[in-house]
Amino acid sequence: MASEKRAMPNILVTGTPGVGKSTLCQQLQERTGFEWLDVGNIAKEFECFDGFDEVYGCPILDEERVLDEMEDKMAEGGKIVDYHSCDFFPERWFDIVFVLRTDNTVLYDRLVQRKTMRCGKMLISHFSNLLGIKILFAVIEKGRLK
Repeated sequence: MASEKRAMPNILVTGTPGVGKSTLCQQLQERTGFEWLDVGNIAKEFECFDGFDEVYGCPILDEERVLDEMEDKMAEGGKIVDYHSCDFFPERWFDIVFVLRTDNTVLYDRLVQRKTMRCGKMLISHFSNLLGIKILFAVIEKGRLK
């Protein structure tokens, strides 16, 4: 599914929970008329789960089933995909990817206010992921400077 075969481009908006993905996706949808696909909603609607993670208190995403549900829609083009990760999507699906970030203090305040993030383990997990991403960006930036 090369982008030149689609009539319209596909956009991926990714980043840790609380950085503003949904806000940006809503604005993009309003301005472009593209269809906004929230991967979490797709997983719920089509029951794309493979068990439950007792440690983090959340369902385990069945990535293959999600991809199967999205494949035909992505071929059409004109989609905005909203998800906190990007590693399991085929690169050919997207014409542009936005990775959103925000200040740690702002992010912490947002996550604390979300009912779904009240679990301490979940909050720690998100900050561990954020720290990993910040380290990755530091490595990338250092590589650019060389």
